[in-house]
Parts: sequence; C-alpha cells; structure tokens
Amino acid sequence: MHNSTAETPHTFSLGVLVLLAFLMVLLALVTILGNILVILAFIMDRNLRHRSNYFFLNLAISDFAVGAFCMPLYIPYSLTGKWYLGRGICKLWLVMDYLLCTASVFNIVLISYDRFLSVTKAVSYRAQQGITSNPVVKMVAIWVFAFLLYCPAILFWEHVAGHSVVAADQCYAEFFDNWYFLLCASTLEFFVPLLSVAYFNMHIFHDIQRRQRHGSTQDCEPPRSSSLSWRFCFLPRPGASSPPSEAEDSVSSSPRPKKESLITENLSPSRGNSVTPENDFSVSFCSRTGSKLQQDKKIAKSLAIIVCAFAICWAPYTLLMIIRGACQGTCVHNSLYEITFWLLWLNSSLNPFLYPLCHVKFRMAFMKILCPKKFATLRSGFF
Repeated sequence: MHNSTAETPHTFSLGVLVLLAFLMVLLALVTILGNILVILAFIMDRNLRHRSNYFFLNLAISDFAVGAFCMPLYIPYSLTGKWYLGRGICKLWLVMDYLLCTASVFNIVLISYDRFLSVTKAVSYRAQQGITSNPVVKMVAIWVFAFLLYCPAILFWEHVAGHSVVAADQCYAEFFDNWYFLLCASTLEFFVPLLSVAYFNMHIFHDIQRRQRHGSTQDCEPPRSSSLSWRFCFLPRPGASSPPSEAEDSVSSSPRPKKESLITENLSPSRGNSVTPENDFSVSFCSRTGSKLQQDKKIAKSLAIIVCAFAICWAPYTLLMIIRGACQGTCVHNSLYEITFWLLWLNSSLNPFLYPLCHVKFRMAFMKILCPKKFATLRSGFF
C-alpha cells in the first residue's frame, strides 16, 4: 500500500529487471484472478449469499481492485524510480491505494466481529440472519471510514501547507515524512484492528473451551429432565473421537437416529427398552449441539488463519513506515522498505486462497466453477 520509496532512479541489471517485472506482474494476475473467483462464486452460488459471506465479498472487491489498479500502475514506477503518468493520475492512484488497502483491513475486522457474534451470541445472531440491510450498511460504512482516514489528507495536504514537497517525477503522499500523522493513522489502520481481531479470536477460543468443558452436562439438557437423557449426554457421541469430515458437514448435519436409538435402548432396561419422544428429543438436541461445536471450531481456525496472514503481511510495513517517518527516511534502506511494501500487497493475493482452505461452501463453489464435471460427479456421490 501507500507510498513509493523510489525517490531516486533504481539501477537494476537487465536480468534482475526482467525477473522483478515478471514477479510483480504474476502477483497482480494472481490477485486479480483469485478475487474474481470469489466474486463469481458469490454471484453464481446462492448457498453463499448469507450475511457473513457478504463481508467476504466486500473484502474480495477491495483486494481485486488492488490487483487490477494499484499494482499495474506502480510496477513501472517501482522498476524505474520515476513517475511518468502526471500529477492527476498520481493523486488518483494514491487515493485508490490508501482507500483499498484500508478497506481491506477494516473488512477483516468486520469478518472477525461477525464470526465472534456467530460463536458467542449464536441465538441473537441467527435471529438477525434475515435482515439484509444490516450487512449492506456495514459494508458501506467500511468504505466511508477507509476514505476518511487518509484520502482528505492526500487531496488537501499541500493546499493547507501552502506548498508541495513531492518532486514532479515522483508520486507519494505529502505526509510521507510526517511522523505524527503516520503514527496516528497507522494506529487506526493497523494497531487498533490487530488488537480488535486478537480480542475477538481470544473470546471465540475461550467460548469454545468453556463449552467443551461444560457443554456435555449443560448444553444437552432438554426442557424436561430425565435420567435417561442425562446419562446419554455423558456418553461420547458417535464419531466424537474424530470430528466428521468437512464434506459430511456441508452435505448434512442431521443426527443418526438409528444408531443412537440403540444406545438409549441399552441404557434403560427398567423402561423395557422403549424410546420415548422425550428421549428422541434429547438425542437430536445433543447431536445438534455437537455439530454446532464442531462448526464453531472450524470458524475459529479459519479466522485465526486469515488474521495471522493479515498480521504477518502488514506488521513489517507499518513498523518500518513509522520508523522511516521518524528518521526522515535516513535509517531504513529503500530496498527493505520496498519489500515490506509488496508484502503488504501480498495479503490481497492470499485472501482468496484462504477462503477455500477454510470454508467448505467456498471450496464447493470454486470446484463448481473451475471443474464442473468433477463437481457434478462429487455431488452425485453425496446425494
């Protein structure tokens, strides 16, 4: 994101220049194609159109624009050290770059918060699933806040200061060496989001651990207590020692009444091995509870992977940007800063691949788009 370190022309050999150009173009193409796939999956597969996935769509839109607009315009500048597109395009590129990268960060925070609610406040979260305006308002708010953080300063800084510090053949923000502004802005752009998602993650894992310790006796209790249903809840559920596969979860989470009925019959000889409607309710309720716990575990793991990728990609750039601003660019080598700059953009390339890695429905939607024959065969095998 953000500012170029190309304040003096780079001197690369032809071989290094070709290699760098190839890697940069490749990264841009991967970013574009990966995020297009996410957007197409959301458009073509109606199973993905629920509230939480709207936030993934918002993230994919911002990441796609990074690959389609920000990277291509920056590649010649990065390789030559000179900006040839004029001040107007420079301002537009800076606005889009800061806006898109900041929106990407805020979308990750919103996704983390949504997952936090779905795990820790499941009842109220499900009650709001039908409200379509709620995610739309949040998605729009993300872009508004992202614009307000940097873009007014990009557009009006030189007018307020009365002069410009950027050379005619360079393209970076006027506040590039203003340590106080960079510290305040990066706090809102990186440190606060990082602490927020870490807080959400900690509470999600704490909630799952609490339910694992106490859920067997509390979560499985039916409205009317019975010795049979209590004894059933203390038993390990079928397959509890090894969680069901993701494919099984995505196809059906219904309980196996036949097998579980045999268990309850063996438990209660005093009742003549009869299965009452109350016992059926207990079996079904416990099975649903176990399925919900397994689903929340997957949510927690997927969120942790996305957040870790965000922290790894953004932390080096943010820290070096603040250090560089404090010492007016004299204590950080341009090459090191440039590496962290592209590492930050790498996050937009990784996000689309984290969706199928962590979400069954996205994986199935991607397979439907890329390998329709294989998807049809797999689906016929399930059904």
